Amino acid sequence: MSAAVVIAASNLMPGLCARLAQEGETGELLTFADTEPIQALQAILERRPGLIVLERLFAATPRGAALINRIRTDPQISGADVRVMSHTGDYVRQVSRSTIVEEPAPMEVASVLVGEDYAAVPVVAPPSDTPRVLDWHGTRRAPRHRLRPGVEIQLDGNPVSIVDMSVVGAQVVSVTILRPNQRVRVSVPSDDFVMRFRGTVAWARFELPRPSELPRYRAGVEFNDADSAAMDIYCTRHKA
Repeated sequence: MSAAVVIAASNLMPGLCARLAQEGETGELLTFADTEPIQALQAILERRPGLIVLERLFAATPRGAALINRIRTDPQISGADVRVMSHTGDYVRQVSRSTIVEEPAPMEVASVLVGEDYAAVPVVAPPSDTPRVLDWHGTRRAPRHRLRPGVEIQLDGNPVSIVDMSVVGAQVVSVTILRPNQRVRVSVPSDDFVMRFRGTVAWARFELPRPSELPRYRAGVEFNDADSAAMDIYCTRHKA
């Protein structure tokens, strides 16, 4: 019998493994804490288990959704049986091979750093004076331009890669943690000077890339007080 990979919070792991044993899963169980999605993915790629079990609370986090989608979209491991279960056994859901899991909406669930751990917690609606969140999937307030590969700006002093940009915001990829509603200092280098202004993370999601790449965060950043004319020139200069 092939091995099974089980991912859950450390305090919920014994109960989840006991439930699997009661259901007749007698093969080798490879267990990983919910703070170890990278290690779990490496084991899945190497061992090709027939069964992958995610504890329900972990599956509801951005990291859980990213792991499920990574499994579902990789033809080498997409044939695995993926289940979402509660440690008490009162909830079991089979994840179909065609399923792409929607990651929690930024205003519903966020991945929050607690010490050296992550936890999924509800996000309270922002006060009325919070800058309006950009609609990144529908009507936009300004034309958005895809920029050339390798174009970077800085958020709070950390480099991020630009996917696309408008005069009011940008989609970025970052190896540094980004959280919804996070206020950031934006630095945009130009030929003669560095433009500096404030921004707000409108949405963010954690991604598990290919094994040769680092884990990363993809996010939409709204520019709060940028010079529109200067940003328009920057976008035009760096368009793909």
